[in-house]
Amino acid sequence: MIDPPVTMPPKRVARLPVRPRAVRYPVLAVVFVCAACGLVYELELVALASYLIGDSVTQASVVLSVMVFAMGVGSLLAKRLRCRAAVGFGLVEGGLALIGGCSALVLYAAFAWLGEARYVLVAFSLAIGVLIGAEIPLLMSLIQRAESARTYGAGESGERESGERETGERESGERKSETDGKDDPAGTVADLFAADYVGALVGGLAFPFLLLPWLGQLTGALVTGAVNAVAGGALVLWLFRHDLTARSRALLIGANLTVLAVLGTATVLVDDFEGAARRAVYGDSVRVAVHTDLQEVVVTGERGGPPDLFVDGRLRVGGQDEHRYHESLVHPAMNGPRERVLIIGGGDGLALREVLRYAGVRSVTVVELDPGVVRLARTNPELAALNGHAYRDPRVRVAFADAFRWLRGAGADAGAGADADGLYDVVVSDLPDPGISASTKLYSEEFYGLAARVLADGGRLVVHAGSASARPHTYWTVDATLRAAGFSTRAYSASGGEAARAAGPDRAERARRSGGTDTAPGDWGYVLAARGPYPPALGLAPDAPRLRSLSAEGLTSGARAAERTRDALGAEPPPSTLVHPRYGG
Repeated sequence: MIDPPVTMPPKRVARLPVRPRAVRYPVLAVVFVCAACGLVYELELVALASYLIGDSVTQASVVLSVMVFAMGVGSLLAKRLRCRAAVGFGLVEGGLALIGGCSALVLYAAFAWLGEARYVLVAFSLAIGVLIGAEIPLLMSLIQRAESARTYGAGESGERESGERETGERESGERKSETDGKDDPAGTVADLFAADYVGALVGGLAFPFLLLPWLGQLTGALVTGAVNAVAGGALVLWLFRHDLTARSRALLIGANLTVLAVLGTATVLVDDFEGAARRAVYGDSVRVAVHTDLQEVVVTGERGGPPDLFVDGRLRVGGQDEHRYHESLVHPAMNGPRERVLIIGGGDGLALREVLRYAGVRSVTVVELDPGVVRLARTNPELAALNGHAYRDPRVRVAFADAFRWLRGAGADAGAGADADGLYDVVVSDLPDPGISASTKLYSEEFYGLAARVLADGGRLVVHAGSASARPHTYWTVDATLRAAGFSTRAYSASGGEAARAAGPDRAERARRSGGTDTAPGDWGYVLAARGPYPPALGLAPDAPRLRSLSAEGLTSGARAAERTRDALGAEPPPSTLVHPRYGG
């Protein structure tokens, strides 16, 4: 006896607003958008942490390593949500939009009012990484549900046609429908990761070229969060709405509207917030605050008094005693031939002011990366008065370029047979502290080798090398690097006031937190160098102008003070190169 065929209970067919075969395309589009947003959050954290905390290499390493670890944790946690993948994905995207969009705002607030942003950075990296890691497993579950619907729907179609065809045709159609509808997990994973990686590429390019210059760090993060929320919410509430209960649907709608309301309100108030945070960092005496294409530049100080200049939160010019720094930097190098002078950095015009005090100077070239700094030094009344309107002098030429690339071009011209007019008698390196990662390549052996190629016979190079007493390892690494590049050196230092006491990668933060009473040794360290076996004479030119703080006796005592820090250091540090930077310790 042949038993009748067993009739299986009908499967629950997923109802979708598009054909099951086409469901991958909106899902992949959302993967693309979410991946772009996720990378923007990551880059926002790295950029803002480097600006607030310093040492971009360390901050990038912290953010990337913590976030990648957290993504693995998020992937494991997502397994608990796979049975409710639609509502889970909707909540994950809403949370990611809120946390990622507000991350820059909260990080800046922690720095401004609490004085510490490192722990907040780690917390946001962890939270964002967990949510990003949960995305792919949940989306995989949603696609598999759609594929299952496609398979069952195709089988139903084959059964409806079976009564109209002969047995052989029916069996063939059933086999084909099974093949067409068969899941392809490997292909699905490949599609998801392809969309994810391409989205990350777009987000990575959009951040520096679109979001930062157009919107800035805070507004850019908030707008990215809004895009993230709309993309994630739209996918679930439209494509997988039949997977949601009425309660889940109301929850997702309410959560997404709340997230968008928070991000929208923050976007409207971001200028007021930024102003309040800036006052918390710099005090109530902010005169000018501008975002150039490369950095934030803030001028502070009481009306009628000398200004202070901050670049990316770091004190670059202390108006009360900047003359101590710039006189000590420039005038020892001007003891000798000085017709043609090159200033690397120094866009504020203060080193330029000191150079132009010598009548024998015929031309000065200033190589500055950021045109915004030079523009401010020219047009801001306080800064222009402080630098003596140096940029009005017809002897001055400004080149807006990366100093390393510019020197490579200038050195190549000199090596190709340029006459003596293509070389410089004095090169002044007025750059940020070498402990700041962005400056490291400009304190490398390769950089000094390029500088040597543009020096005329008997020319001198002077380098600001950080505090000799507070960071002797960094200071003497600069000296060792210059000697490795073929220079003979003379080390010296100069005592300073508030600006020197606050020197360093996080100088603005430490000065603010100490209330201006930072007890770190107040000195600037310099290295004077010349090509060849004989170090240059450390002194002042016979026709040097009258100086406010520097004297020959002061230079002699400064040289002795610098040498004492060498004795305390012990072993001589190795030189720093591009492939093996030695600073930041």
